[in-house]
This record gives sequence, structure tokens and C-alpha cells, in this order.
Amino acid sequence: MNDLPPVTRAILYANITVFLLQHVGGDMSLVVHFALWPWGASPYGDVPGFGIWQLVTYAFLHGGLAHLAFNMLALWMFGGPIEHTLGAKPFAIYYFVCVIGAALAQLLVVAFFTGGYYPTVGASGGVMGILLAFGMMYPRQRILLYFAIPIPAWQFVIGYGALELFLGVTGTQAGIAHFAHLGGMATGLVLIQYWRGKFPLKPRRILMR
Repeated sequence: MNDLPPVTRAILYANITVFLLQHVGGDMSLVVHFALWPWGASPYGDVPGFGIWQLVTYAFLHGGLAHLAFNMLALWMFGGPIEHTLGAKPFAIYYFVCVIGAALAQLLVVAFFTGGYYPTVGASGGVMGILLAFGMMYPRQRILLYFAIPIPAWQFVIGYGALELFLGVTGTQAGIAHFAHLGGMATGLVLIQYWRGKFPLKPRRILMR
């Protein structure tokens, strides 16, 4: 754990700390105030509804131990190499922009397609952005599918994205924010391409090859 770069380590520790506060204490006020709630008036008297801060804070809450473990494992595996490549400040910017992009995608999907009034939690949007970056920066690096089958990172990322899209469109695995995951990946793609100077509006300096 000590060999993780500072931003990755801080995000990991923050998620674990919030999880302990959220679940060990049994305090639902964290979800009520800091989960991502849909736009519009809340139908629940004890839920104030959407707040702008929730675009970030939802990413530090998790629905259970398995949810936390999956996200933190992926952060531990892929966050370090990306932070070493980008540097601490650009990595922090990248992660939280992906978190916000994932939140906006989820809000739009709930508002215009799925409906309902329920909270969204989890670091998955930011983590999926990191996974996308890993596939772009280290495309030939092998990832063990099911911890057994080695495949190139670019194939893993494309396959994972396609699976998320299929599950989201078909409504499979209800209760999982598949379009938030896709939103995090799409946001990461746009930001990386911007940093690489691929758009008419150029960054002040090119951060990446």
C-alpha cells in the first residue's frame, strides 16, 4: 500500500474511512445528504434532494463491502500507473472530472429515461475513467480476465464498455448505474483527447503523448 502514489492512496483511504462511518455507525444521514439524488423536488420529507456537492460526494459512499472492495481493487490496480504517468495534480483533476461526468450521465438517464427517485453511490464512475485511461496509455499491458485469462488492456476496456452498454440498455442487473460507468469512461476519453491536443480548442500545454 505504501508504494501507491499520493493521490491514489488518499482517494483509497478516504473511501475506506467514509465506508466505516457509513456502515459501522449505521448512520443514514450520509446517504441522505451526500449521495447523488435526482434533479427535482424530493418526494420524501426526510430527504432534502439534490445538492450540487453531491456531484462529487456520492463517489465516497458505497452500498456494501463488495461494492467498496471491487472499486478499491480496481483503483489499487490501475490508479497508480495512471498517476505516475500523468502526475499527481493532473491525475486528481482527471479522476474528479470523471466522477462528475459519471454523475451528470446518471442524472440525465434518470431524468429522461428510467425515472424514479433513488440515490446513486459509488466510486465506479471515476474508477471506470481510470480503467479507460489505462487501456489507452498501456494498450498492450495484459489484464487477467477472471484472474486467469490474460488479454490486452485495450481489449478488456472495449469489452467492459460494451458489456456496460448492453446491461444498461437491456435493464439487466437493475440497481447498478451502468450509464454512470459509461459516463465516467466517456468523460475520461474526451479529457484525454483534449490533453493530447486532438480538439480545435487546445490545452495550454500537452500533458500526454
